[in-house]
Amino acid sequence: MEHAVSKDLIIGAISDTHGLLRDEARDALADCSLILHAGDIGSAEVFQELEDIAPLVAVRGNTDMSSWSLRLSHNELVEFHGFSFYVLHDLMELDLDPQAAQINAVISGHTHRPLIEERRGVLFLNPGSAGPRRGSLPISLARIKVQDGQLQPEIFELVS
Repeated sequence: MEHAVSKDLIIGAISDTHGLLRDEARDALADCSLILHAGDIGSAEVFQELEDIAPLVAVRGNTDMSSWSLRLSHNELVEFHGFSFYVLHDLMELDLDPQAAQINAVISGHTHRPLIEERRGVLFLNPGSAGPRRGSLPISLARIKVQDGQLQPEIFELVS
């Protein structure tokens, strides 16, 4: 689905920080107009640091049990410049048909495995884990460029 947008916008997608916000992640998100965090934030400090970079929409993950995180929902529907994003932590808990709901993108985390996939015209994006390394899985986040009325997602591996 095409949308008219006057200039390019960047949306940052991050998940599973587990209390760690790397300098590389800050740099990759610095020019974002919006940040979507798909849960397992890990600390109020990481939440605040992300909010200081750009407007932030975050959901609670399965490890977000501290008092500061209890105000977060398990899912959020975000409307941004004519696009709709459904953000949740665990894709297995998806409780709607995104195509029927006219959602453009589903952003999830939990698996720590980056994924970009289109299903029935809906973008499914897992930015992977930007937090502590887990085995041999990459440390990553995603950026979604809104260009020419299209969502153009890209996974960014973080070196450290």
